[in-house]
Amino acid sequence: MAVYTVVSDEMIDQILLQYDIGQRQALIGITQGVENTNYKLETTLGSFILTIYEKRVDPVDLPFFINLKTHLAQKDYPCPMPIAAKDGHVLGQIEGKFMAIVSFLNGTCTAAPDLEHCHTAGAILAKMHINSTDFTMPRVNALSQHTWQRLADKIKIDLADNKHFSQMSQIEHWLIQMKQDWPSGLPQGVIHGDLFPDNVLFKDTTITGVIDFYFACHDMLAYDLAIMINAWCFDHPEQFNLDKAKALIAGYTTHRMLQDDEIKALPILARGASMRFYLTRLYDLIHTPKDAQVKPHNPDDYWHRLKFFHRISSSQEIGIS
Repeated sequence: MAVYTVVSDEMIDQILLQYDIGQRQALIGITQGVENTNYKLETTLGSFILTIYEKRVDPVDLPFFINLKTHLAQKDYPCPMPIAAKDGHVLGQIEGKFMAIVSFLNGTCTAAPDLEHCHTAGAILAKMHINSTDFTMPRVNALSQHTWQRLADKIKIDLADNKHFSQMSQIEHWLIQMKQDWPSGLPQGVIHGDLFPDNVLFKDTTITGVIDFYFACHDMLAYDLAIMINAWCFDHPEQFNLDKAKALIAGYTTHRMLQDDEIKALPILARGASMRFYLTRLYDLIHTPKDAQVKPHNPDDYWHRLKFFHRISSSQEIGIS
C-alpha cells in the first residue's frame, strides 16, 4: 500500500477551490508505488492524479521534476502534465507536505513485456532523451557510481542476516572493479533513472504514458538504457532474454543511434545498474520496519543480474547486433 497521507473529501474540496479543474466527484487511493501518496481524482471536468510528496523526496528537487514533466508534455511526450493552480503555482501543500495535481493518463503497465513492448519502450526512452536535450535545469544523480561504496558501507554496519552478509565480500570486489572500469566522456543528458515496466502505461502495445520521474537527473544516456536492459529483459531473475534486449535496443536506436564508445561501455553500465538496484533494495530491506505499509523489493533479483552481467564480456551478449 502506498497511501501514507489520508485526504478527506472536505480537504480535497478546499484544495479544488484553488484550481479551475471542476468539483470533486471521487477521490480514490492508489496502492501501487512506494515513494509517495497518490490518489486518482475525478472531477466534473476530467480525471487527474493528486500526488503528496512523502519524506523520501527532497523538496529541493521538486521544481526539477515538475518542470521536466511540463517540458516534456509540452512537446507531446506521453507523460503527466502538471496542473497549475489559479495563482500560477504547481506545487501546493496539504497536511504540511508538498503536493501537486497532474493530468491522468489511461493505460496499464505490463508485468510480462513481450518483444513488441520492449521495442516500443526502448523507443520511448530515446524520445525522452531527445526531447529533453534543451532542458537545462540541473540535477545531479544522487545514486550514481561514486555513491555506491558509501551505501555498501552503511549496509554492512546494519546487516544482520547471514545470506546477504556473505554476499558483501563479493560486492566489495565488484565495487573496486567498477570504480576502475567505470566509463567517462559518454554522452550525457536527462535520464529517467527508473524506467521499469511498472512506470510505462500501455494500451495493447502502444505507450500511453511514462510516469514516476522521481529518480530523473543528469547522467550518461547509455546508463539509462542499461537500467532498462536490467528491468525489461529477464524472464525471471536468473534467465536473461537476449531477444528482448535486442528488441529494446533496436527500439532505442530507431530514434537515437548509440556511439561506438557507448556500445563498448554497455556491459559495465549494465553491471552498474544491477549494483545500484541491489544496494538500494538491500538497504530498504534492512531499514523498512516490519509493520510498514510498503513491502520492500527483493534485492536477490539483482544479485542474480549482477552475477549474469559479470559473466559477459561483450555488448553482443546483451543485445547489440
